[in-house]
Amino acid sequence: MALFPFLSYSYPKSESFREIFISSLGAGIAVYLFLIIFQPFGTENFHHPYKYSLLFPYCIIFTFLFFVVSIFTSRFNYWNIGTELLKIITVLFLGSVLSYFYNSLFVSHVEFSLGNYFYMLLYSLALGIPVSAIYILARYIYLKNLHENTARKISQQLTTETNVPPVRLLKVYNNTTELIIGESDFLCAVSMENYCNLYFLENGKIQKQLIRISLSNILKQIETDSIKKCHRSHIVNLRKVKNLNGNAQGYKLILPEIDFKIPVSRSFIPDIIPQLQQKKY
Repeated sequence: MALFPFLSYSYPKSESFREIFISSLGAGIAVYLFLIIFQPFGTENFHHPYKYSLLFPYCIIFTFLFFVVSIFTSRFNYWNIGTELLKIITVLFLGSVLSYFYNSLFVSHVEFSLGNYFYMLLYSLALGIPVSAIYILARYIYLKNLHENTARKISQQLTTETNVPPVRLLKVYNNTTELIIGESDFLCAVSMENYCNLYFLENGKIQKQLIRISLSNILKQIETDSIKKCHRSHIVNLRKVKNLNGNAQGYKLILPEIDFKIPVSRSFIPDIIPQLQQKKY
């Protein structure tokens, strides 16, 4: 990593099933178009009335592999450019294996040999890695610039005063504990497996309370126009957000009362960021 420090930069992996499916389908279609346009692996010498139909299974192979590998890697919490590139190399390697068998059996009708497979593997890696690296870096730079610019604009808006909300009390409770917090005093809640840490102000001083309760139950009890879930493990009071940072991974909300930044999951960006931009809470 020291030789290529950019490989350790955080990289946004696909989070939702829909996003993984669409990106996998896009990768498969890209492979199919590449085969039609450039016709590598001897397919330019392959003449058949249904040639393009016979090439379509390559699209299915890479769509399937990209989908399976992406589903498997989505469980990892930390993701960077290096791991994304390693994921794509894995897809290319597995794809070269299945493509070789399909090509030998149904397209070229050549005998199986390690030499022929090695040629296909090298060809796949030589073409796939540079294109993938360009795509990864381009997507990283685009998202980084987009989120940084958006965060900068919103931060400037957040410096202005907003209307003081009417006094409202929030009640957080479980079987043994009941906690009453003013909405304007609530800062955030952070999930810790079966427990949650609640951060709030009491007489102007920051307080931290650990309660045995799930984040979803807290959200049901206290969600308002300004108190929203922004991450699978975080709830935040948007009125308390005074700044935010943006990078390729997404956004982090800054509350001056606490010493950590609150992440915004990519799936929550369409809900959280527009509210901060328009101050509709």
